[in-house]
Amino acid sequence: MNDDTIRLVTIGRIIRRRWRLLAALALAGALVGYGTSLLFPPRYTASASVLLPGAWEERELLTQQEIATSSVVVDAAADALHWTGVGKSELRDQVGAKTADGNIIKISGTADTPERAQRLADQVARQFVTFAARVADNNTDPDTAAQREALQQTVAQTSKRITELADAADPGQTVEGVQARTELEKLRTTLQEAISKLDQADPSADKANMVVMGSAPRPTGEAPPTRIQLVVAGALLFFLLGVIGHLTAARMSRRLRVEPEIAAALNAELLGTVDVPAERPGHRPEGGGSRAGIRRLLGVDVRWDIPAPQASGDEVSRQIRYRRVCTRLRDRLPAPRGLLVVVPEGDEIARRAAGQLVAEAEGDPVLRLVGVSVSRPLVPDRGNESGALVVLSPGSWTAGELAGIAEACADAKHEIVGIVLAGMVRALPARSAGRPRNTSTPVLAVGHDAKGSPG
Repeated sequence: MNDDTIRLVTIGRIIRRRWRLLAALALAGALVGYGTSLLFPPRYTASASVLLPGAWEERELLTQQEIATSSVVVDAAADALHWTGVGKSELRDQVGAKTADGNIIKISGTADTPERAQRLADQVARQFVTFAARVADNNTDPDTAAQREALQQTVAQTSKRITELADAADPGQTVEGVQARTELEKLRTTLQEAISKLDQADPSADKANMVVMGSAPRPTGEAPPTRIQLVVAGALLFFLLGVIGHLTAARMSRRLRVEPEIAAALNAELLGTVDVPAERPGHRPEGGGSRAGIRRLLGVDVRWDIPAPQASGDEVSRQIRYRRVCTRLRDRLPAPRGLLVVVPEGDEIARRAAGQLVAEAEGDPVLRLVGVSVSRPLVPDRGNESGALVVLSPGSWTAGELAGIAEACADAKHEIVGIVLAGMVRALPARSAGRPRNTSTPVLAVGHDAKGSPG
């Protein structure tokens, strides 16, 4: 299985086992998004289009785009609108422009109502066209303009003279008269085409004739981000943060999972592994007050970073594992064989396995269960026990926590004779066993005997 598949499986396990917590985080994010939307009033955006006739280069269009949102244009629009309580600097933040295909600049205006947004876009577009025309007029050479005007007057006079010559030509239908009038009309047409080409060749002529393509459409919906978008974004953000937080915690976790690491932390030998049937869904230990109730409600009282329980054999095969551990203990312990079974507090799997181990031992060896806090480990002083047996589940404790348990056993003069690892499995239908067993789970206690009854 590659890394990507592992990550997808891990994310699926997080969502499946912590969906209540993730749902609560998503709800909190939605409420945060809704609260954020209340702080910002709804905004509306309208856009007006300005056509720039003629041939324009891309850099020229970008320059016109910057001019459309310049302080000169926006300030003129602000003076024309004369909105109370809206300053020119604030209005500049509400105006935008971008180029579109076909030499079109779209000027957008944002306001708190659709009507004001429409008026703002239209007014900025008009002020932009006015300012561009004024700039084009100022950039025109006076001598060139005078020469062009004189040329147009000359052409007009020439056209008038051509008309007079055509009228004075032979009014008859002689061939010479028709040819003369035809040549004069051709001359008139040539002069008019020359003047048209001359006007088209002037770049400032078309560029000064910008056109506002109608009034800006009145917006019918809010400008993003809308309230719904903020709510959805808040819920999605908190949901993703919850998943990322679980992944980060799992990656930074120092809990030991493999047998050699656990044996090295406790400086003892592994005697075997036993299986604990998974409890039915929804069955969790009671108690703990309101805080534990909240944890159960959110589903955080169940580990998510352990794989799903694998299928195991029936009850008989599980009992065989416990009997083999008891046999190894009898071989290691001198007579009388008494042993202290140490279980870390909070390890429910290990607690159930230890109880089953006491039941299978039937007093040989004599097992006394104690629960040890991993934060402040304390083991009862040595009595008739020949050592200590540590029962725990892999992936639950760090090397430092297990080392603390080992030191507590050493302080109480208990030598750790072995380690038993307990794993959660999915139980199959049970077969009839050879003889009945007392499978009740003793209650953990510190300093009190919990011996199995002899057979």
